[in-house]
Amino acid sequence: MGVGNADGLHSPDLVTLRGILKVCELEMILLGKQGPKALADCVATDEMVFLSGEVDFSFRGRFSLPPAWCMLGYVHRTDGSSWCHGTPLASGMAFTVTPEGISEFALAPGSSITALLFPFQRLLEKFTALKPHQGDFPSRSLALLTLSDDERGAAVRGRLEALRDQLLACDGTVLNADDVDVDGLIEAHLLAALSTRPEHRPLCSRRRRTHYLIVQRAEDFMRQHLRRDIYMQELCNAAGVSERALRYAFEDLLGLSPNRYLSMLRLCMACRNLTLSDASHRSVKSVALSCGLWDLSRFADHYKRIFGERPSDTLMRAPPLEMA
Repeated sequence: MGVGNADGLHSPDLVTLRGILKVCELEMILLGKQGPKALADCVATDEMVFLSGEVDFSFRGRFSLPPAWCMLGYVHRTDGSSWCHGTPLASGMAFTVTPEGISEFALAPGSSITALLFPFQRLLEKFTALKPHQGDFPSRSLALLTLSDDERGAAVRGRLEALRDQLLACDGTVLNADDVDVDGLIEAHLLAALSTRPEHRPLCSRRRRTHYLIVQRAEDFMRQHLRRDIYMQELCNAAGVSERALRYAFEDLLGLSPNRYLSMLRLCMACRNLTLSDASHRSVKSVALSCGLWDLSRFADHYKRIFGERPSDTLMRAPPLEMA
């Protein structure tokens, strides 16, 4: 699956971007006023998914890997407003995602990432070969690290930058997996991660961690009660903080007020439901109301401004086969 091409960014629909991980759905909530623009390519083989992408919009993302899968990757470029579980992301960071719970992050416009998804057992076998006498797999210490400038850090950067070039060059054609030294890439990634000194492991400050938990609790309440009106005091009660603290946490992590984020959450959920619904069984009105969007005229205007088409146009399109 390709989105955009090497000549520039395109404007894909949100559900196409959500399905780019192949083995799981990436949930995306837009944080800006413009629709998504991206340059991305994803190639799936029998037991491997290669993906690389650049986004020119800010969004909040969540995904959960299947129990038998893992992900490793590299942040080519981003800025200080990007984060993973509240921990700031920066250019030059490598990451490892194991099949444990939900991964939550936010990416700023201009962010570029390359990643590889494959069976977790393959990573465990390579780790055991490198560290035969070590016990459990150190998921937490390998989760996020800044690659050093030494030979091991350079090896990981070089391999993932080469993979990115291969993906973007294939332009939707089949990538020959034999051309990618997957074992060498996994080994280089582990060697760099295991040799990383503590000062190269990013930390989440106490303030940022507190803000992350506040936003998490408030967002959980939003999702549980999306169909009805939600009031600021309810969000404060759910998060266990004052209105001032709630607003400060949302501005710090997402760059939006709680009410603005709630509006974007409703809009993006409506987009997802419209894309995956059968027009013969559901209407734009029923989808909008199920997301708490009561003013249908205003909803249609906002929807077209963000996604470039009317809600009815989205509903009339057949759901993507892989998503359906």
